[in-house]
Amino acid sequence: MLTPYKTVRENSEVEIIINKSRFIGRAFPVESEEEALSLLSSIRKQHYDATHNCYAYVIRNGAARFSDDGEPSGTAGMPMMEVLKHNDIQNVLVIVTRYFGGILLGAGGLVRAYSRSASEAVKASVPVCVTPGTMLKIVLDYSRYNALCDFIRANAVVDNIEYAENITLDIILESDRVEKFSADLTEKTDGRVVPQILGERYMSIEEKLD
Repeated sequence: MLTPYKTVRENSEVEIIINKSRFIGRAFPVESEEEALSLLSSIRKQHYDATHNCYAYVIRNGAARFSDDGEPSGTAGMPMMEVLKHNDIQNVLVIVTRYFGGILLGAGGLVRAYSRSASEAVKASVPVCVTPGTMLKIVLDYSRYNALCDFIRANAVVDNIEYAENITLDIILESDRVEKFSADLTEKTDGRVVPQILGERYMSIEEKLD
């Protein structure tokens, strides 16, 4: 059975300058710990000359890790992990790269800098709630598609379209809306189009995080 969870939709990058230190915050949607570690390795290679590449990630299978990467203990990785926990998001990797600017920030200053960098990266990556939905298959002739396209897209997420003798659409919508949507579509087509239920699928709904 599918269960809802919060994550981020896309990769992001933000940059903050604090007392001449450059902080580059990034957030990535990931599906596994292996993917998170691979991305981390790539960023470390890209920023081999950085003073620190700190990170935190949470995977839905329970894997969760963070690192201060040489910053004073508890000033980088843990604050970044707290951002993920506060927003209750999973399958997310955040990395904050720091180029030291010559001015010490102190423990409190570092915590604020890494928290802010991680938080702004998460917000920039389009937070979403991934929720169970139902996938339907709809087969339309071309004339009906033109008439129904706006209605379908206003009520569901189009996952796939195939153009052949007819147009076949795979769409996803909230499970509690399937009955009404199917009834409305059948009515609009005088009973000639009846959606076929394919099963449960995840769908993403954009939402605002703190």
